[in-house]
Amino acid sequence: MKDLSCETPGPAPLLAALDVKAQVHLIVGANPLAAARCAKCLDVGAKPIIVAPEGVEIHHTLAQKIDDGRVRRIAREFQEDDLKTLGRDEVDNVVDAVFVTLGGNNPLSSHISQLCRRLRIPVNVSDAPDLCTFTLLSTYSDGPLHVGITTSGRGCKLASRLRREISAYLPSGLGGAIETLGTVRRRIWEEDHTTEVAPENLPFEADDDDSTAQKHTFNSLVTPEDEEAAKTRRMRWLSQICEYWPLRRLASITGADMEAILTAYRSASAKDSSSPESSLGLHPRKGKIILAGSGPGHPDLLTRATHKAIKSADLILSDKLVPAPVLDLIPRRTEVHIARKFPGNADKAQEELLEMGITALRAGRTVLRLKQGDPFLYGRGAEEYDFFRNEGYIPVVLPGITSALSAPLFADIPATHRGVSDQVLVCTGTGRKGAAPEPPSYISTQTVVFLMALHRLESLIQSLTIRSEWDESATSRVLWPKDTPCAVIERASCADQRVIRSTLEHVCLAVQEEGSRPPGLLVVGASCGVLHTLEDKNWTVEDGFKGLHELGDAGKMAVINELGAEKA
Repeated sequence: MKDLSCETPGPAPLLAALDVKAQVHLIVGANPLAAARCAKCLDVGAKPIIVAPEGVEIHHTLAQKIDDGRVRRIAREFQEDDLKTLGRDEVDNVVDAVFVTLGGNNPLSSHISQLCRRLRIPVNVSDAPDLCTFTLLSTYSDGPLHVGITTSGRGCKLASRLRREISAYLPSGLGGAIETLGTVRRRIWEEDHTTEVAPENLPFEADDDDSTAQKHTFNSLVTPEDEEAAKTRRMRWLSQICEYWPLRRLASITGADMEAILTAYRSASAKDSSSPESSLGLHPRKGKIILAGSGPGHPDLLTRATHKAIKSADLILSDKLVPAPVLDLIPRRTEVHIARKFPGNADKAQEELLEMGITALRAGRTVLRLKQGDPFLYGRGAEEYDFFRNEGYIPVVLPGITSALSAPLFADIPATHRGVSDQVLVCTGTGRKGAAPEPPSYISTQTVVFLMALHRLESLIQSLTIRSEWDESATSRVLWPKDTPCAVIERASCADQRVIRSTLEHVCLAVQEEGSRPPGLLVVGASCGVLHTLEDKNWTVEDGFKGLHELGDAGKMAVINELGAEKA
């Protein structure tokens, strides 16, 4: 028996969204599938032509469209010249696409497929993936949002189920929110830039191509001297909203909400201690002050204490990097504010959150300051503790699992390993006011984890591997070999986790090529090569993480089995 699991998959298909308005699509056949193909063509603005001989039973919905004049029918057998005579004048009468609904076993299907390939006409043949040059996706649509699933003709109805599963996860109203955000983006560009500046020259969110990754400069520091970046402050803020806000909250945005936020951001000198998001009409409630860490990303890694705090707080002040699955645990009644921090604006955003916290505390409310990772590891936790204590409120501090140690674990990197690494150093890649901290000296048995470093990765790698004339530690610091293994770990423990494995020599180019998926960190040291090797590659990319999801499924099955045993 042939082992089907050993079949080598072919290359991935190129998925694209095509504008087919006014195109002529030739449909061969008149069965129910032809009716479905015809309906899809009409939905996207194409002009379907049905070719089917006299005497063939026409599906009733298709017959209705023919009677209404929305579909043209040619009552005869398919002819080769149909491909070159039934199309639009502007393309020399060649049809734009062909759908053959006769099935792969019909000899005419193979013949039409060969003709179309020769003429470079896209062709789709039902139940015959090898005869197709394109396939239709199982699609979910909500306004400008379209989500398509394909199993490349091999998944039967599984694509339809996957589409339903994904669409069920998406919050209602997301399409309208996308329209709103698109309108805001145009408004920001019109207000912040002269007509001489083309949209494609904007440094943030200027590329409307959905296939491109987030640029590696996404979280680059904005300095007061950088006038061009200052002009794009609001565009950058919009990018942060699209990247970090939970989908449920994005979907609830209205035009009035965005107008209020735009107004709050219109004047950089305006003294307003409240966040622009405070105008979203969320209703106030009450409590005490809690500083809590949300862990590396996956909600299952929250402590039970933090989970209880999330469920019981009246006001939650969240870092922007707290992932959406954690924020989704917040009850709908709870007021939430997400820090509008980005490099160069962190201090002002921090002051806003603290002031909102004090205002709520004075009203007797329970305030949860929700932070990524652990609140006392590069999280300003001690500063916030001191601030609230000076105001007369002693915070309750709840620890969180830090990504500094958990992210390497999820990327199969042992922070320590016998004979390889006997010590771990956790460093920040960005010092106070954006200053570059002094790089650590090379120790062959040390694993170094850099947090908040990816936005200045190139300068960090240079400082580790190259001694500059301004390096005050030139005599004592040992440079890192460029072939030292390293890894960039992004969104650790989440379903969209990504690991880029490389060396200090090639990691910058790797991140530039692959794009950015914040939040992320950099791990450097020989331990990065214990369980994974690059072989002859400059870098590798591993996308996705399901370990915790599989663990959850196994737990559910164990409970089911246990219940079944009890019944037996």
